[in-house]
Amino acid sequence: MKLFPGFRLGLACVLLLGSAGCGGSTDDSTPTPSPAPPVPPQPAGPSQVAQWLTAPDKSALFYKSTSPLNFQATSSQNPTIIVDTTQSYQSIDGFGYTLTGSSAMLLKQMSATARAALLKELFATDGASIGTSYLRVSIGASDLDVGVFTYDDAAQPDPTLAQFSLAPDKVNLVPVLKEILAINPSIKILGSPWTAPRWMKTNNSYIGGALKPEYYAAYAQYFVKYLQAMQAEGIRLDAITLQNEPLHDGNNPSMLMSALEQATFIRDHVGPALRAAGLTTKIITYDHNLDKPEYPLTILRDPGASQYVDGSAFHLYAGDITAMTTVRNAFPSKNVYFTEQWVGGPGDFAGDLKWHVSNLIIGATRNWSRNVLEWNLAADPNYGPYTPGGCSTCLGALTISGDNVTRNTAYYTVAHAAKFVRPGSVRISTNELGNLPNVAFKNPDGKKVLIVLNAGNATQRFAIQYRGNVATTSLDKGAVGTYVW
Repeated sequence: MKLFPGFRLGLACVLLLGSAGCGGSTDDSTPTPSPAPPVPPQPAGPSQVAQWLTAPDKSALFYKSTSPLNFQATSSQNPTIIVDTTQSYQSIDGFGYTLTGSSAMLLKQMSATARAALLKELFATDGASIGTSYLRVSIGASDLDVGVFTYDDAAQPDPTLAQFSLAPDKVNLVPVLKEILAINPSIKILGSPWTAPRWMKTNNSYIGGALKPEYYAAYAQYFVKYLQAMQAEGIRLDAITLQNEPLHDGNNPSMLMSALEQATFIRDHVGPALRAAGLTTKIITYDHNLDKPEYPLTILRDPGASQYVDGSAFHLYAGDITAMTTVRNAFPSKNVYFTEQWVGGPGDFAGDLKWHVSNLIIGATRNWSRNVLEWNLAADPNYGPYTPGGCSTCLGALTISGDNVTRNTAYYTVAHAAKFVRPGSVRISTNELGNLPNVAFKNPDGKKVLIVLNAGNATQRFAIQYRGNVATTSLDKGAVGTYVW
C-alpha cells in the first residue's frame, strides 16, 4: 500500500507500514520518487469537522485526521475561536504559485504519465489533489528562466512591433498551461513583465533602465498583442501587472518604473489600449514590497489612471502585511492582491511553515487580499534554471529531477488553503488570539473553512465556536490545521 505524501503520517507511516510503504520526500536537498496519490483516508467514526494537519517536524504532512471532531452545546474554558458567518469581507480569487519558465520547462521534461499525474495532484479539485486555483506567469522571461528574452528582441527599434512573437513561450509554458486548463478551465492567471524589450529602454539592457517615453504607446500595444496571442492559444489572463518589482533594478531581467511613470503609462496608454482592443483583462498596479504603500496610492489618487485599475499587488520582502489594509481602506472600491513570496533554499521547514502561514495564508487574507501566491512552483535540485544574476536559492514548492518530485514548504502552505477555500468564497469573521493566528472563509456551497496556526511554544488546546456550539481540539507547537464543516 502506498500513501500520497499529502495525506501521510510521516513517522507513523514507518511504524505501521514499514519504510517501503512511505514513498516520497519533503523539503530535502536530494529528491526521491513520490508515489501516485490514492483516495485520501476517511475518518474512523462520525465527524462533523474534517481536520487536515501539518506538523513542523513533518510527522504529519497535509494529513487528514481520523479523530472525530464534533460541535457540542457546551462551553469551553480553553481559548476559543469564534466563527461568525454574519460578518463577511472580501471575496477570494484563489491560492497558488508562479509558473515560471523554469517550472514549465521542468514539468515539460517529465514523462507524459508522470506530468499528468502531478498536474492532476496540483490542479484538480477532487480526491487527493490540492486544488491550486491561481497562477502567475511572467510576460517574457523572469529571472527563473534558462535565458532572458522578450517577445520583440529586434536588433533595431521596432515601434510597430512587426517582430513580436510568442514563440519563446510556445516551447514549454503554453503547452503546460494548456494541460493545466484542461484540468481546471476556470483557473485564474496573472501576467507580470520583468522588463520591456531592450530597444524601448533608456539603457538598452535587460537589467535596470527605464521605459523611454517615446515608446509608451508601443509598449501598451505590446501588452495588447501579448494578451491577444495568449487568447489565440486558448489562454485568457484574468489580470496583468505592468512591472514586476518596479523599484528593483538589480535583477536579471528588471526595469525601473516610478509611480508617476506608471500612472502616466496606465492613464494615457495601456488603459485606453486595452479598452480599445476590447480586452477585459484587469490592470493591477505596483507588484512590489509592502514598505512602499505610497506607490499604489499615488496611482489610485490619479483619477485618469485609477479608472483603469482594479487594484494593487504586493510582495513581503520588506514592510508589514498590514499595509495591505492601509491601501484598501484608502480606496475601498479597489482590490488588493498578494502576488509573490519566496522560500530561501535549502529551507527550514518548521520556521518557513510558521512564517508563511502566519504572514501570507492568514495575514494577507486577514488584510483583504483576494489571493496568495508563492514563488515559485518548481525548481531543480540546484534551484534552477535561473538567469545569470537571477535567484540562485529560490526553493520551489516542488523540486523536480526527471520524474522525481519533492514537495517542499510552499506546497503545504498553499494546500492548506487552496484545497478548501475555493474561488468565490468570502472571508468571514473570527476573533484574533495571540498564539493562535487564524482566518475563516465560507465557500459558495456553504461549507466553512478555518485555518489555524499554533504560534506558541507548547501544544495548545483550543475551541472552535460556531452558532453557539463548541468543538474542542488541539495543535502541537508550530503546527497548522485546516478545519472544514
